[in-house]
Amino acid sequence: MRVVLAEDLYLLRTGLEKLLAAHGFDVIEAVDSGPALLDALVRRQPDVAVVDVRLPPTFTDEGLRAAIEARRQVPGLPVLVLSQYVEQLYARELLADRAGAVGYLLKDRVFNDDQFTDAIRTVARGGTVMDPEVVGKLLGRRARDEPVARLTAREREVLALMAEGRSNSAIAQRLSISEKAVSKHSTSIFMKLDLAPSEDDNRRVLAVLAYLNA
Repeated sequence: MRVVLAEDLYLLRTGLEKLLAAHGFDVIEAVDSGPALLDALVRRQPDVAVVDVRLPPTFTDEGLRAAIEARRQVPGLPVLVLSQYVEQLYARELLADRAGAVGYLLKDRVFNDDQFTDAIRTVARGGTVMDPEVVGKLLGRRARDEPVARLTAREREVLALMAEGRSNSAIAQRLSISEKAVSKHSTSIFMKLDLAPSEDDNRRVLAVLAYLNA
C-alpha cells in the first residue's frame, strides 16, 4: 500500500516511516510542509496519506488545507489526519466530504501499532475513522442544531460510536444493550436524519457526516 506521509518533525517523521515499512506499507514520499504535501498528493496519488495538521510555512492548519485541496483535485483521495490538535473548521470540511475515506486520530491517543495501522487500512478502503475526542469536539457543538436535535441522548451515543467505526456488536457491548436495540436505534437515527435506504451510500457514514455538515 502506497503512503504519502506529512510530518514536520524529523525524528517523528523518520520513526513513522520505519513503523509503516515494518508493517508492509510503502512510504513513497515523506514531506515536511503544506506545499510539498499538496504537490506529493496530486502528483503521486497514493493509496492513503497520513497528514499532520500543523505544517510549515504557517504552522497552523497547513496540512489540513493541503489535504482538502488535494481531494478537490483528486476526488476521494484517502486521508488520515494524525495530530495533537482538533482544528474544527477545516476538520469539519474534510470529514463532511461525502466521498468518505477520511480519518482523524490524536497522536497522544494512539496506543499501539495495530490501532494505527488498522486505521490507515480502513481509510484506504474508503472507511471513516475518528477518535472519540475528535467526535466530541466536532459534533458536540452541533447538539442543538437541526436535524441533530431530533435525536435522543441514546441515539447520539450510538452515532458517536458509529463514528469510531464500531460494528453493531461492538456498540452493543460498549453500551451494555442488545444488538437488536442497536439496530433499532440505528434505524431511528437514519430516519431522523432523512437518510433514505440506498444501494450506493453507506448510511452509517452519511449519518456521521450529517453531524458535520454546516
